[in-house]
Amino acid sequence: MLPITGPPIIADVAPNTTGLPGISSLSNIVGALLTIGLIACVAGLVLAAIVWAIGSHSSNPNLASRGKSGVLIALVAAILIGGANVLVDFFVTAGQGL
Repeated sequence: MLPITGPPIIADVAPNTTGLPGISSLSNIVGALLTIGLIACVAGLVLAAIVWAIGSHSSNPNLASRGKSGVLIALVAAILIGGANVLVDFFVTAGQGL
């Protein structure tokens, strides 16, 4: 096998916002999806809290348990949606250090 000689090949590619047309429109669409997701989390939280309250007041432990689970799921989803930019930025920065 022949040894490879010469300088090493370095791939220096960085994300940019000018590479393709429509990037700003795509960014607006993703922002709208984030808004829709957060509105859905609020609606889910309200509905789950109502189910929890009805289940607790009617002595129905299954319904109360489902309401509690719904509240927890809505809150975790809101955390993930609200922190999506921070999470992606963290992993992009971590990946650049590899």
